[in-house]
Amino acid sequence: MTPPEPVAVIIPTLRRPEGLARALESLFLQTEVADRLREIVVVDNDPAGTAAATIESLRGRSPWPLVYCHAPVPGVATARNVGLQATDAPLIAFLDDDEVAAPDWLAQLLAGQVETGADVVFGPIRGRAPDAADWLKPYLEDFFGRSGPARTRLIDQPHGCGNSLMVRRTALPGPAPFDVGADQAGGEDDALFAALADRGGRFGWAAGAHVDEIAPAHRATLTYALSRAFAFGQGPSQTAAARRDWIAVVRWMLVGAVQMMLWTCAAVPYLIVRSPRRAWALDRIARGLGKLFWMKGLEPHFYGSHELVRLNTAAR
Repeated sequence: MTPPEPVAVIIPTLRRPEGLARALESLFLQTEVADRLREIVVVDNDPAGTAAATIESLRGRSPWPLVYCHAPVPGVATARNVGLQATDAPLIAFLDDDEVAAPDWLAQLLAGQVETGADVVFGPIRGRAPDAADWLKPYLEDFFGRSGPARTRLIDQPHGCGNSLMVRRTALPGPAPFDVGADQAGGEDDALFAALADRGGRFGWAAGAHVDEIAPAHRATLTYALSRAFAFGQGPSQTAAARRDWIAVVRWMLVGAVQMMLWTCAAVPYLIVRSPRRAWALDRIARGLGKLFWMKGLEPHFYGSHELVRLNTAAR
């Protein structure tokens, strides 16, 4: 009988010592994976290497090898690639440094992969925004969260890398599968999953693989969320453009125009009475605009040097 394949968990991080510590401590409590989890890989994406101290302070508490990698060039795709180069595990799980995993998180992802046979398996995320304004908190917790089917099964559309498990040989080809051109704006996972779908890859949902995502204060704002919503809206148009499927690009732009107009009409009364529902309406407008204005150079930047600027500003 073939033994189960080992898994490594990769956590990219950028100047979030408290979040990183929470994420790691949640991994130390994982159950039913003692014979599967090969190592936990932390990729420090800060040029100054500030996560090293956090790793050393927690190393003695880890039931599994805790690997520290320094990726001094800030960028989300670069960080993921460096993490992959630090392990040869055939299964790779990604956890973000603002996420806290349930004790059975990894076991549920592994079971979901076996049940579905998918190349990539995603799990649900409960958004939390403790520093948000009261009226905005429900929207932000919905925005940072992720829901899916009530049971484990195959799904048609992929999600983001956070809270995912990937079969390396099919989902992560080559030594650097994430496109470093997406280092500043993100979307490296969209390109990866689009290519996987083109190869006939399959996506799955592990209904029991829960994590909490805790939005830091500098992200728990309407401005940040709407910028991200605009970028999410750009995704389908940019993916179609990368394939040179111009008919699909035009179709997505038309969808975006209709979406923007309908939700603008819906937003007006919410804005007049200052209803909390205005946040959801503005979100849909931003996503529609993203489908229309998808061109290179118009992407908002959330990662790499731009994230460092935000963190430095927030620290003052």
